[in-house]
Amino acid sequence: RHHEAGCPGCALDRRKESSGGRIPYKELFFVGLTTLASSLPITCLFPFMYFMVRDFHVAKTEEDIGSYAGFLASSYMIGRAFSAIFWGIVADRIGRKPVIVFSILSVVIFNTLFGLSTEYWMAIATRLVLGSLNGLLAPIKAYAIEVCQAEHHALGLSVVNTAWGFGLVIGPALGGYLAQPAEKYPQIFSKESVFGRFPYFLPCVAVSLLAAIVLISCIWMPETIHKHKSPEKDIQKVKALPSEQSYLDSPRKKSLLQNWPWMSTMVSYCFFGLHDTAYSEVNIVSNSCLVLSAFCCYMTKSPNLSKCYSILFHIASYLLLAFIFYSYH
Repeated sequence: RHHEAGCPGCALDRRKESSGGRIPYKELFFVGLTTLASSLPITCLFPFMYFMVRDFHVAKTEEDIGSYAGFLASSYMIGRAFSAIFWGIVADRIGRKPVIVFSILSVVIFNTLFGLSTEYWMAIATRLVLGSLNGLLAPIKAYAIEVCQAEHHALGLSVVNTAWGFGLVIGPALGGYLAQPAEKYPQIFSKESVFGRFPYFLPCVAVSLLAAIVLISCIWMPETIHKHKSPEKDIQKVKALPSEQSYLDSPRKKSLLQNWPWMSTMVSYCFFGLHDTAYSEVNIVSNSCLVLSAFCCYMTKSPNLSKCYSILFHIASYLLLAFIFYSYH
């Protein structure tokens, strides 16, 4: 196989070829740690979000706190939804490493600022910007595949998913344990200290410190993208152009929107994610899309509506599964 000198992707390919099929433990450890640092900010605020909104004094009644908390929770995903595709394109153009470094840097800065928020609009703004700038999930999945040989691709993706799940589980525990430290641990934190004046700063700065450690480790992180043109593409450029008739006879590529197996998978993935987020908001005590998160917090005022919502979503989930099986056969 041809390798270009000075290309980071080719250098990594040479390293993989000389590894003898060994699993890249060091690179996968970095992938897992980076994914963990990126997923912790998503859920670490859930345990203290209600109390944080209450302390902002933005809700006129106690019943309105759930709606404001829902908008605060969804603000991160709103930013992420509008920027995820953009960061994927950037990672393909300039490399995985710059996007990963920038995403982790955004966690260090804006997650810390979120803990220092004293107004509701400040909390919304920092979460929205954090979600917009933290476009790490797609590039880190591509990175996990590219650092592994073909037989270890599944292992690389499983490391990402496992670390992401750990972050979603550890985040609420971390937020609940470290929030309001001056009240829980007065022998360690005084009310006059920074953690007393900003009762939700400690869990945020703990996550930011982990992200800062990951950011420093990015110095030794190899780039995986190829910086040169493929030789096969250069060869194709000098081939004769096809005739007009052969062009007309050649099969046209189908629109992605007409690829029903792909579309059904994407729709079901979005629907299940929306269902999981909204259901968790409704059953936040028992279980520890964007606007629906806030809407479901509003619905908790009526238990009957919550039950109907749950039943309807489960029925729709089964219908979506049937649609997927029909599309693939």
